[in-house]
Amino acid sequence: MAVPAWLSDAVLYQAYPQSFADSNGDGIGDLRGIEEHLDYLAWLGVTVVWLNPCFVSPMRDAGYDVADYLTIAPRYGSNDDLADLADQARARGIRLLLDLVAGHTSDTHPWFVASAQDEGDHRYIWAGPGPGGELPERFVRSPGPRPGGYLPNYFDFQPALNFGYARRKADEPWRQSADAEGPRANRAALRAIMDHWLGLGVSGFRVDMASSLVKDDPGFEQTARLWREVRAWLDRAHPDAVLLSEWGDPAVAVPAGFHADFFLHFGGPAHGRPLLSLWSNGTAIMRAGQVTEPCYFDAAGQGNFGTFLAAYQDALAVIGEPGHIALPTANHDFPRLRAGSRTPGQLPPAFAFLLTFPTLPAIYYGDEIGMRYVPGLPDTEGSVSVASTFNRAGSRTPMQWDSSPNAGFSAAPAARLYLPVDPDHGRPTVAGQRAGRDSLLHLVRNLIALRRAHPEFGPAGRLEVLSDGYPLAYLRGGRFLVVVNPSDRTHVLPHDRPELAAATAVRHTGATVDEAKITTGPFSFGIFRL
Repeated sequence: MAVPAWLSDAVLYQAYPQSFADSNGDGIGDLRGIEEHLDYLAWLGVTVVWLNPCFVSPMRDAGYDVADYLTIAPRYGSNDDLADLADQARARGIRLLLDLVAGHTSDTHPWFVASAQDEGDHRYIWAGPGPGGELPERFVRSPGPRPGGYLPNYFDFQPALNFGYARRKADEPWRQSADAEGPRANRAALRAIMDHWLGLGVSGFRVDMASSLVKDDPGFEQTARLWREVRAWLDRAHPDAVLLSEWGDPAVAVPAGFHADFFLHFGGPAHGRPLLSLWSNGTAIMRAGQVTEPCYFDAAGQGNFGTFLAAYQDALAVIGEPGHIALPTANHDFPRLRAGSRTPGQLPPAFAFLLTFPTLPAIYYGDEIGMRYVPGLPDTEGSVSVASTFNRAGSRTPMQWDSSPNAGFSAAPAARLYLPVDPDHGRPTVAGQRAGRDSLLHLVRNLIALRRAHPEFGPAGRLEVLSDGYPLAYLRGGRFLVVVNPSDRTHVLPHDRPELAAATAVRHTGATVDEAKITTGPFSFGIFRL
């Protein structure tokens, strides 16, 4: 299965639609707001924009409770607005991806409303009541005349679509096979939804909870069969489109049919430790005890890059050439790169690593200017996680465009904003950082330009790790040396490689190379041409 060429050198950008830009002054971001800032995204250099769900929904989980897969929610605009956005983005060299919530719907979706009326409808997973009226564990009582209850995927108002069970049990008759009528209908619906939006100009999908479809599926064998079937159809019908997964384990997700998968804070190798070992300083974690060791990008310099490197190498050995590992700065479910004690001065080495390592880089909106995770916000549209008291709203605050009211996000009164703007008077803005040539924004833009100008920095470029301690040092394509020191103290790395002695600095902050050693100051990085 081939990977579209445009994905191989992509720089991804996630725009949370309700928080990016409000064009009509109602306090909620929308599609026209995103379109108005496409020139900024093109200036930044990103090539792919991924939008969180923007379909009709009661918004009890910020759109991840879909009530109509084929219609844009009115607060964001219309289907025509989406098509215009895709066209305008493509005209600027940017492709648009939508979020596909494949495993569940809202309990207000017409499919579910009908299923709650009809015991013969198997689009969802239903179980009858026991002798005493009790329901199986995790099942939620039916809201309609249908007896028994349904299985939710996350919140109770998100009933799981029925894609079958990999294992049947005689005492659990609700377990249908993956080839039963209901699962077949849902697989066909997935293709119809994707075909609809691809026809309007989008270039693919990021699939939410991609591993959750077939239940009780050891090794995800049946789930992988399902996604390979979808991928085979996509390769035939839309060969230039891509599928990215929220799986958290590229070694499993890519062979299962996805073009790329994200390293995430959950799931995957050692339950998300690769990404936690890079970024997480213990701020706003999803589960108690999730972070048990220092991260590598921490001022104390006590982290272990080897945790991430081993997971990366293991995944790459499995997936080979047909797919990619995507590495995000953050996303709507996890703390931003700048969270807790991490200061703006610690961000440059993190971006130098992100944009020179052989993964697909994904920038969460606002991270390019150093927006912070804002604590203490109200629970908004299900932002407080089921798994803990972690409030995801802190990573979803309005984009900070300029110093005007509401940071330029919206003309609405502050009380009507989807979420409050970061109250810190020193908050960074796009306008302020565009005016300062030494800003984080200009650094990120220059690093993106460097990556796009030199294929050696892309996923196909050769990687040779010289040091996985402090500093981190590696060669890309045999032509560039990258050194990164995210700690608050100077580190010296001796070397005996003659080619390094004549290295020429391409971009650096406090890092030098001579004939015998590499020296890196606090919070520094260096990119050198050999």
